[in-house]
Amino acid sequence: MRFLLGIIVGIGLTIGGAYIYDSSGPRDASASARDQRPMVNWDIVNQNWNSATAHMRRQWDKIAAK
Repeated sequence: MRFLLGIIVGIGLTIGGAYIYDSSGPRDASASARDQRPMVNWDIVNQNWNSATAHMRRQWDKIAAK
């Protein structure tokens, strides 16, 4: 159980750290365009999250209907 909790906390910290890094505001004006790109494409994360939650809801509905 501790192992599973550790994995969940680690995932949360990783995602939280990437989000804080990406939302920390504009970088230095002298930095190149490559350095100013966000670490994570949050639009893709949102699409994947919505897809995963829709799949889980369908599976839950299938289980609950039995």
